[in-house]
Amino acid sequence: MSNDPGFSLAALYRKVDARLLPYLFVLYVVAYLDRVNVSFAAAGISRDLAFSSSVFGLGAGVFFAGYVLCEVPSNLILRRVGARLWIARIMISWGIVACAMALVHAPWSFNAMRFLLGIAEAGFMPGIIYYLTLWYPQNRRARAVALFMAATPVAGLVGAPVSGLLLDLEGLLGLAGWQWLFVLEGVPAVLLGISVLRYLPNGPADAHWLNAAERTALAGELRHDAAETDQHNLRALLLGLVRDRRIWLLSFAYFALCVGMYGLVMWMPTLIGEVLGAQSTPVRVGLLSAIPYLGGAVGMVLVGRHSDATGERRWHTAGPLFVSAAGFLLCLAPVGRWLGPSWGIWAGPWWSLFCFTVSTIGIWGMLGPFWTIPTGFLTGTLAAGGVALVNSLGNAGGFVGPTLVGYVRDATGSHVMGFLFIALVLVLGGAAVLAATRAKTG
Repeated sequence: MSNDPGFSLAALYRKVDARLLPYLFVLYVVAYLDRVNVSFAAAGISRDLAFSSSVFGLGAGVFFAGYVLCEVPSNLILRRVGARLWIARIMISWGIVACAMALVHAPWSFNAMRFLLGIAEAGFMPGIIYYLTLWYPQNRRARAVALFMAATPVAGLVGAPVSGLLLDLEGLLGLAGWQWLFVLEGVPAVLLGISVLRYLPNGPADAHWLNAAERTALAGELRHDAAETDQHNLRALLLGLVRDRRIWLLSFAYFALCVGMYGLVMWMPTLIGEVLGAQSTPVRVGLLSAIPYLGGAVGMVLVGRHSDATGERRWHTAGPLFVSAAGFLLCLAPVGRWLGPSWGIWAGPWWSLFCFTVSTIGIWGMLGPFWTIPTGFLTGTLAAGGVALVNSLGNAGGFVGPTLVGYVRDATGSHVMGFLFIALVLVLGGAAVLAATRAKTG
């Protein structure tokens, strides 16, 4: 730390926050929107290409097959070549594929493009989580991660009404609204990817906006967390991760989170449109879909800040999963029938929106504290590989959630059984967090 009496760690981290977090936030907004904008395109695609719920659910979920396969290798490459080059590559390639989604014309092409999109984006989120460990010590990390990952509900908050407006371009230049949606929401990823090459430093040592004293102070703060583990070779790295029971428990917890997150967000516009019935329009569905994302953004920041202020991670991670499960269960309650005609508004979209919002508060509220747990006992190369492994295994839930709901809708005509399954998985995920935070290596 600097001996300068005027030196302030708080001021240093405010400086780091201001230079990194807004930019990373914007990158993730674009990433998440390109991942889930297919949910807003669902009605148009299903109408124009005659997709059933099962076909759409499988295509929405198959993104995560490509994502999971390439996640760990991508994060290890980032560790070797540096964040600037690899994050730029990820963004440019996924932006190109996102635009190419406009060429989808049959189930096989829908599945193929979603699979390629998953390959292209693999490594982005865990890469940024690892990147933040190069700047923030453990006691400051939950807030930083929460602010970065608040991009996902904000992407829905902003992207939902924007997507509704883009869908209203139906017929312009002979393109369907959903085709305009994919093209116009894919281009920003390419442009931002190019900007990464110029703007993003690989770490504090490459940050021209830090002076020598500030770099030294950051290095000293990070040394307090844990010893460096770069001397591990790849085999020792993988064996160490595989043998650590905490990694498997946390992977299941993140799997549960992804089952809930994508089981909801991939179908939420469709469900809201069905509740609205004859009053449904793309713009109206987009505006109403933004409400749960707003709740998720607020929940994420508040839970992350409270977790950092108290230093408590365990219940700040498990508790939100239980809250989210409650939201899914409440969504199935026939409240309008229970309360009678005078409460008829609750039989419309507002009860569904309330329940969706409870679920999103839990889902996104868990994210900030969650990622401090693996990065708290893993450092260096182990952190890069461990975060990627947890994220990779966990994101298999992104395949299960939307695919399951799609098949259940075709088989039963309702999403009820799908949501019951999701609630159960979320409860088990919360239990896994509680077990992981007690577990020892081995």
